[in-house]
Amino acid sequence: MSKWNSPSWPSLLDGSACPICVRGQPLDVIGTLDSAWLTMSENAPMPGYVCLVSQIHAVELHDLSDSQGDAFIRDARVVSKALSMVTGAVKLNYEIHGNTLPHLHLHFFPRYPGDPFEGSAIEPHRVQGPVYAPGQFAEVRGQLLAALRPNSSFKAGGFAAA
Repeated sequence: MSKWNSPSWPSLLDGSACPICVRGQPLDVIGTLDSAWLTMSENAPMPGYVCLVSQIHAVELHDLSDSQGDAFIRDARVVSKALSMVTGAVKLNYEIHGNTLPHLHLHFFPRYPGDPFEGSAIEPHRVQGPVYAPGQFAEVRGQLLAALRPNSSFKAGGFAAA
């Protein structure tokens, strides 16, 4: 049975059973912006992968008011610029799904020459093992936080320093 046919789907949609809403924030938060939390996990499908999670429970972009949507896209642009600068990626892929967790979130996948998915879409379930060398995750996270700090809307926090 798909999540969509599950008895819990309506409660996920309305936020009453949304794990992000129940917990008060997503896992792996490294900071906040005007409208969203920024998450980053060492167990990522690509080096530099981050996820921007709306602080408002919404399922689709159009569920946000104009000002909320503008703020979310503004935050996405701030993250995009910093992530591009820090990773040196040749391209950033952006994905919004919500097929299993219908709380608006935007995935950022940095793309690199020779990455395992070069020339095709990212398939996170195919990633085997860690994508970071020892110490590399903390270094990339630190560089990203430093790149985001000049933005007046960014506030670091939510993680244990490595």
